[in-house]
Amino acid sequence: MAVKIRLQRGGRKKRPFYSVIIADSRAPRDGKFIEKIGTYNPTTDPATIDIDNDKALDWLLKGAQPTDTVRAMLSYRGLMFKKHLQIGVNKGAITQEEADKKFEAWMKEKEESISKKTDTISAKKEAEAKARLEAEAKVSAARAEAIAAKQKEAEAEAKAEEEETSAEASEEESAEAASDEAPASEENQEKKED
Repeated sequence: MAVKIRLQRGGRKKRPFYSVIIADSRAPRDGKFIEKIGTYNPTTDPATIDIDNDKALDWLLKGAQPTDTVRAMLSYRGLMFKKHLQIGVNKGAITQEEADKKFEAWMKEKEESISKKTDTISAKKEAEAKARLEAEAKVSAARAEAIAAKQKEAEAEAKAEEEETSAEASEEESAEAASDEAPASEENQEKKED
């Protein structure tokens, strides 16, 4: 029986979530499996890989063949390098202490590179958020200026209308006063003639 280390898909549509499993190579993707050794979430940045290193290394040493994706994940986690070192220890090429030192040095470098990547991603997100806020501030300032300009125009129009209405009212008052004076003067003339 050929044993594979592969992914079993879970999650909902367009939101995949995988289980890392040990299964017979003839079994269907989401079918029967021997053991679950971890999970993989590709939707996060960087992808979340949670694998039981001891079980994975044990199965690798027993001869289980990882698929290409799982091989990349195991290599990312350092398990393929650890397998390589363990085979050297089994053959007597190096001692276990030397292998452990090499693996720990490799892990330190890997953790530094991962932390740098997460820092750059977080810095990029912060810069994008800051740029977005600045753009929103510019838009809101422009909108406020436009509203203030419209209010000034409306006030100017209101003043002009007030002046027109006051001018019309004064004209009407003067016209009424003139019309009131005209009949009075006519009455005075009629009285004089009598």
